[in-house]
Amino acid sequence: MTMDTEAAQRFLETGGPALVAIAVLSVLTLAIILWKLWRLLLAGAWSSRQATRLVDAAIAGTEAGKPRARRNIRARFVAGALAARSLPDILAREEVTRLAGRELTALRHGLRPLELIVTIAPLIGLLGTVLGMIEAFQALETSGGQADPAILAGGIWEALLTTAAGMAVAIPAAVALSWFEGIAERVQADMEDMATKLFIHAPERPAKAA
Repeated sequence: MTMDTEAAQRFLETGGPALVAIAVLSVLTLAIILWKLWRLLLAGAWSSRQATRLVDAAIAGTEAGKPRARRNIRARFVAGALAARSLPDILAREEVTRLAGRELTALRHGLRPLELIVTIAPLIGLLGTVLGMIEAFQALETSGGQADPAILAGGIWEALLTTAAGMAVAIPAAVALSWFEGIAERVQADMEDMATKLFIHAPERPAKAA
């Protein structure tokens, strides 16, 4: 365990401050991904059965009273949409749009930091590489062009290390971000489909507010 800790410390020292910053971003990325997965599981982002039953019951006219708010994001949206059907047509559609926007905003919460990590991790890595290359060429200039090629090559690979580390953090973050966005788009499509069904089979409503 001590050897692993010492090796990790030497690795971070080799890359300098840029590599330390990237290491922090890697931990933050993992934390955001795990937190987001937990939030999606709590919201029932992969389950539409409950909402589908609500929609089918509403179409069949068998819903019992006012639907209660539910933890499942689709079911909660459908419950709100059913309550909005008692409003005049224009107001009902505006309310459904508001409900969908609120739920989707909550579903996408936490994706902005992940998007930022995807952008800045490679840039920090590139910055570390540029600074490392500057140091390597400064050493070459100081030696009057007589530097050992092996030493120069070692300085160059150490400089390139931060670029590789930045990409290693940004790539999985980008994959996770794309996946989470895909889930949000799937939920949005389901909401649109359910709202359309509810309004197609909605009872007669006044055209405008009294």
